[in-house]
Amino acid sequence: MTGETVTTEFETAQTPLTVSRTELLEDGKDARFRALVHGLLAFSSRLEDVRQSFGSLVGLSGIQYTILISILHLQGSRGIGVKAIAEHLSLSGAFVTIETGKLVKLDLVRKCVNPKDRRRVLLEVTSKGRSLLNDLAPVQREVNDVLFETLSAEEFHLLGKIIGDLVGSSEKALALADYITGTERAAK
Repeated sequence: MTGETVTTEFETAQTPLTVSRTELLEDGKDARFRALVHGLLAFSSRLEDVRQSFGSLVGLSGIQYTILISILHLQGSRGIGVKAIAEHLSLSGAFVTIETGKLVKLDLVRKCVNPKDRRRVLLEVTSKGRSLLNDLAPVQREVNDVLFETLSAEEFHLLGKIIGDLVGSSEKALALADYITGTERAAK
């Protein structure tokens, strides 16, 4: 699908709106909004599959790959804390701790005592982990170039801002949905 709204014979029947903000309605209908959500779901699913593929190529799960590459990009010269990685990926600290423990056992990540707070650790990618990611980089470039081939530089920057904003509002929406349904979400 190329972003256009698909109209079907079923849309002639009155369906309840799934959104009420006028900015998200077109001619009083939510068809374009629903198409956008379904497109985002399809893209998200494919993005997850790409992440799984990258992980698989280096013998890791998708989330382990994501944590490893996030540590590499965020560690600077001193390492990065578990909390910072968890916040960056919108995951719980406990989950990141479990997954980084697996990466430590594989000698891909090293834990060091945080000199500013000896109760905490800093994470660093080992030379083995760096080598693994360096070997993966040509595949990542090729796949990511195709994945985002339709974006101009301007669209890329705009999408980055929009996604950042949507991640924030999605946290609030999820909390509201959990409150309404009485759901207690397990930390992840």
